[in-house]
Amino acid sequence: MVLASAAALPVLLGTASCRSEDLFTGPDPLTGPPRPAPDVVTLEAVIAAEHTMIQLYRAAIEGDRAAARAHGLEPLLAEHEQHLARLQARLLVPAGAQASPSPSAGAARGGVTISRLRAAERASAAGLVQRLGPVEPALAQLFASIAASDVTHVMALGG
Repeated sequence: MVLASAAALPVLLGTASCRSEDLFTGPDPLTGPPRPAPDVVTLEAVIAAEHTMIQLYRAAIEGDRAAARAHGLEPLLAEHEQHLARLQARLLVPAGAQASPSPSAGAARGGVTISRLRAAERASAAGLVQRLGPVEPALAQLFASIAASDVTHVMALGG
């Protein structure tokens, strides 16, 4: 009976020329899930950027093992993997929902040089700093911490 009532709700509302928002407060249950909050959208973008950074480091390590050892790329990659884990821990995905997909592995094709890694680290730090203002304080603190780490990576890469 309960299932029949739930299934009949859209039909009843349609025949009574009512909208569900006339009966319910909050998000319209018939229009699907609500849009993610701005902090969630920002967090998903930062997670995607961190995935890309990890792909760049992996491509650089695979492309030139000697340069990777000389510039200490493995520890820097490990730090980015830790950043990703911290970011993902902040993203709560409701049951039945899917998190945004991570970028494809093709994002790091071609030769990834040390100068490309330096440029990516600089861009990452700058992007994170630009995102600080509109997000909640705890998320801003995490972004600032990762941005500071990215700056130290630039220095470690000789920039």
